[in-house]
Amino acid sequence: MENGVGKNKLVHDVLLKLAKLLNLILVVLPFAWVWRDFYHQEMIDPYHGMGNYAILLVFLGLYYFYVKTYDGFMVKIAKISDLIYSQFLAVVITDVILYAISWLLVRHFPVIWPMLITIIVQLFFISVWSYGIHKWYFATYPARKTIIIYDSKEITEEMFSDYGLEARFNIVESISIDDWVNNEKIPNGTEVIFLANIHSHERNQIIKMAVAKGIQVFMLPRIGDVIMSGARRIHMLHLPVMELHRYAPKREYLFVKRMFDILVSGIALIILAPLMILVSIIIKLTDHGPIFYKQVRLTQNGREFGVLKFRSMRTDAEKDGVARLSTGAKDPRVTPIGRFMRKVRIDELPQLINILKGDMTIVGPRPERPEIAKQYEETLPEFGLRLQAKAGLTGYAQVYGKYNATPYNKLEMDLMYIANPSILEDLKIMFATVKILFIPESTEGVAEGQTTAKKK
Repeated sequence: MENGVGKNKLVHDVLLKLAKLLNLILVVLPFAWVWRDFYHQEMIDPYHGMGNYAILLVFLGLYYFYVKTYDGFMVKIAKISDLIYSQFLAVVITDVILYAISWLLVRHFPVIWPMLITIIVQLFFISVWSYGIHKWYFATYPARKTIIIYDSKEITEEMFSDYGLEARFNIVESISIDDWVNNEKIPNGTEVIFLANIHSHERNQIIKMAVAKGIQVFMLPRIGDVIMSGARRIHMLHLPVMELHRYAPKREYLFVKRMFDILVSGIALIILAPLMILVSIIIKLTDHGPIFYKQVRLTQNGREFGVLKFRSMRTDAEKDGVARLSTGAKDPRVTPIGRFMRKVRIDELPQLINILKGDMTIVGPRPERPEIAKQYEETLPEFGLRLQAKAGLTGYAQVYGKYNATPYNKLEMDLMYIANPSILEDLKIMFATVKILFIPESTEGVAEGQTTAKKK
């Protein structure tokens, strides 16, 4: 029986890989047509044979990189709309890059309409593919029997429905950890276990039983678990040892990261200067108040600095001197132009100056206000651990979380980044930031009273 299930899964996985290959072919074909009939012929010395194939390989490489970065192939957990959005964003960026390359190779500014038609055709193929693969996957791969074991009930059956996960996981039972300890038995037929903030002793018992039975486990980690993910594995006295330490990346990484910050922020300030001047004029004409808003924030090791932003709130937004997070689009303190700036993140652009000065970096934990951080630390003392690294313009929590995520969840995501620093991860977060720019929920505010952290 188990061999039959294993063979079916193997066939299913092979078909899924073939479907992804089909996606690559469908996306590259329209570009190949445009390259052959328009841009290739305009080159001063047109490519022949392998040269044209090399261009197509560049296209495929870029598209595959971006579609993986934006989770465009995550059929198992993504909605159809998410698949389409992620792949469309990946193909547009790839097309623009290849169009820029064509511009450098042809005799004159290449016509743009063939590329626009290509993007429309690619969007059609992407939509059809995403709809088809989604329907096929869940028609042939039914929802797995799932149980939830929780300490604090972070995961509920309603959450699975809210996030569209009911097609993937069939919740058959929710068990508190106290009830499980009294029984210590995993129901027969269980295929997936979700663990929600279970303490290490009980969690280890469940994981060992699940692995022995071939059951997949998803786990909401605790802070210690996240820190452990960055442990260095060594052998000492013939014993396996895991070495843990404070954030201390290699000097080569810090040097490259700083040079990259200077280069990118400097170029961005030059390119965006006209836009920033226009925004400054609009802000000034709107209410005649100051253009910039300077606010004290915390960066590495708790050092305070003044973060620069385009002013998006009324000048009397905090006239009582009490620090408050924005409650979102309906916050009455936000000006009309401020609401637009926040929606498209324009208000953050002056922070490029902070990056150039060295107060911030492009990728790192978002800088928090001292007053807000102090409130969090009253119930979550570990919140200060995120200050091991320099504050960033964007970060792991901004890309994979939401503005109104709990302080505990923000801390965990920031610690995930701190645990494994690398230039590749920085680049991935930078590219992923583009994806969230047009997702409204990523700029949602916090509800009144949510400035207090929840201890877990």
